[in-house]
Amino acid sequence: MAKVLVIGSGAREHALAQTFLRSPQVDEVFVAPGNDGMQEENLTRLPIGANDLDALVQAAQDQQVDLTFVGNEDPLILGIVDRFEAAGLKIFGPNAVAAQLEGSKTFAKEILTANQIPTAKAVTVTSQDEARSAIASFDWPMVFKLDGLALGKGVTIIEDQSSADEYLQSLYKKDPTAKLVIEEFLNGVEFSIFSLVGQDGQVVHAPMAQDHKRRYDHDRGPNTGGMGAYSPLSWLRPADAKQAVDELVTPMLAAMADRGTPFTGVLYTGVMLTAAGPKVIEFNVRFGDPEAQVVLPQLQSDFYQLILDLLAGKEPEVQWQEDDVYLGVVLAAPGYPQAPEKGGVVPTAADLSPLTVNYAGAKLAENGLVASGGRVATVVGHAKDTVSAQALVYDVLDKTHGDLVYRHDIGHWAVDLAKE
Repeated sequence: MAKVLVIGSGAREHALAQTFLRSPQVDEVFVAPGNDGMQEENLTRLPIGANDLDALVQAAQDQQVDLTFVGNEDPLILGIVDRFEAAGLKIFGPNAVAAQLEGSKTFAKEILTANQIPTAKAVTVTSQDEARSAIASFDWPMVFKLDGLALGKGVTIIEDQSSADEYLQSLYKKDPTAKLVIEEFLNGVEFSIFSLVGQDGQVVHAPMAQDHKRRYDHDRGPNTGGMGAYSPLSWLRPADAKQAVDELVTPMLAAMADRGTPFTGVLYTGVMLTAAGPKVIEFNVRFGDPEAQVVLPQLQSDFYQLILDLLAGKEPEVQWQEDDVYLGVVLAAPGYPQAPEKGGVVPTAADLSPLTVNYAGAKLAENGLVASGGRVATVVGHAKDTVSAQALVYDVLDKTHGDLVYRHDIGHWAVDLAKE
């Protein structure tokens, strides 16, 4: 029987661990560092930070781990795949160079532009003067993106000159050489493609998903790491989905291979479906959170075998469910994302039955599980359509009195279309 190590601490990693535990080949899953809400049988948490590469290599060796799966982006960008492979350990994810698709928006934009892959017009600047000069060539609104990692919160829509001046003054006061991507604003509907890419270019596309980044209902308020998601997308025409894969994902994977930096791992393509067709918003190099929590439960075949086959350069046999819509709502600490309040009581899996729960910022205290971070848990339900799945999840949540907060309209795009 096999042992698997999942690296990360959030609800996404909890979902990954649960998916591996469903494999008849896996008898133990380690999660480093995990969180106190992860209480499944045969799941063991290791008190090792996700960025402590030396300790993670040692742990994988000590525990005789057969496969490591990296949940979050930081260790990938730091080169954890390179380190594990150098130690002879099997790991699924991109190497440090390929991980720059997420680590640097400028890196990704350069490849997109060079290969004529549809995306928003953009320019990268490194000073306030450059930025002020560059914005003259864009229409309002426009998008400002911090070049590096920002946990989903580094994107700001700039509506007018006054907002631009305020943003730039604040940014360059903190860091006079900050790298900023100024980008054309795209109108349309967003969705996400998750492509599991093998050692020799084999690709498995998971069901597509739509997440909700804004903190409040009706897509208002600040960007967050994600307040909920649903999958699959009944409103997305098969022709549009195929066009997005054929014109955005496949050419990027080919471009990476042509550069001598082939991509292996999970490629997350953020797509804007515009009137002119699908365009790339961004690439990430791991599953999204909360999208993983609604995508992974749809896998009906063996996840462990799927990853082994991809790493061996084999075409895997994969089966996804096609009958239900899975919808997940994120429970967050009050004050998230600006100033999350810790210590609020977190509902248990029994409290939320029949929904499934993936825990994130949760810690055991004398009074049970309490909030220890911004996003605390994702609760997931499924039903025959988005309207029914949304009703199921909120029926349970609205009866569960607690200290946490959540959006009340996850899945609204599909629900509104269904009611028209």
